[in-house]
Amino acid sequence: MSITLDMPPSPSAPITLEQLRHWAAMPLLALVLQAANVHRQWHNPAEIQLCTLSNIKSGNCSEDCAYCPQSVRYNTGIETWDLPTVDVIKAQAQAAKANGSTRFCMGAAWRTPPHQTAMDHVCELVKTVCDLGMEACVTLGMLTQPQAKQLKAAGLTAYNHNIDTSPAFYEQIITTRTFEDRLETLKNVAEAGIQVCCGGILGLGETPEHRLEMIYTLTQLETPPESVPINCLVPVDGTPLENTPPVEPLDLVRIVAMTRLALPSAKIRLSAGRLSLSEEAHALAFLAGANAIFTGETLLTTPNPGENHDRALLDKLGLVPMPA
Repeated sequence: MSITLDMPPSPSAPITLEQLRHWAAMPLLALVLQAANVHRQWHNPAEIQLCTLSNIKSGNCSEDCAYCPQSVRYNTGIETWDLPTVDVIKAQAQAAKANGSTRFCMGAAWRTPPHQTAMDHVCELVKTVCDLGMEACVTLGMLTQPQAKQLKAAGLTAYNHNIDTSPAFYEQIITTRTFEDRLETLKNVAEAGIQVCCGGILGLGETPEHRLEMIYTLTQLETPPESVPINCLVPVDGTPLENTPPVEPLDLVRIVAMTRLALPSAKIRLSAGRLSLSEEAHALAFLAGANAIFTGETLLTTPNPGENHDRALLDKLGLVPMPA
């Protein structure tokens, strides 16, 4: 049976749920081929951006996100700490740059930055990263307009604030802040002139339709995301989702392909859950349009392939780190 290309809508044409359902029903290899073709039109297919994520404030978060070991509501036994010094982050960012990372991300387990002193300190950390010639990204929870403008003035490249899942399924996972709260933060970030980094998590118990609705929601943002992290749930003992079955790797590949078709210019970042992916699954995901990964032994609190593993994998596949 021959595989024919079903060309995607033009970048100016709106994506519809019907279009996403059409892609979801396609044979996987035909979908990957189509996505790979679009990927090559917008990106260098030989390059993968390496990113590093630092957990700058761990645990004791007041939110009840069912997947998150950093919630104060769950007994997960993680280590907790407060904001690090500038020197600590400078050393981490320098090491990340030496290992090929061009984006240094910092995550704080907050509902929202708690006070101005904390915001001022985070801005100093952002300036430190920027001074090294790296992209700087932070995720600090919900942001007001003044907070977003302060981060922009500090030189912040991107702000990560995931929608996590579809609007219809969201309340099954989080009850302490609404889906509209997330959209408001994304609006504040975009209006401040900061790049939007926004994606979601697979494996929360959602249906295939919920996954399509999540992608559709990303396409409907007033400012489309420059970066789309796609996470697979890493179940953690003590959280409500501790016994959730793993995501099928080929389901992840399909989501990557559909996201590439729906958001052709965005970087698609393989994020949490990569430790469970084989080299073959990584290769298919890269072929389907993923072009960024997080390196390092941990991703916030969950295990992640180390730099040596990722370097060997890219060498095997003939891929190279994306230059600054």
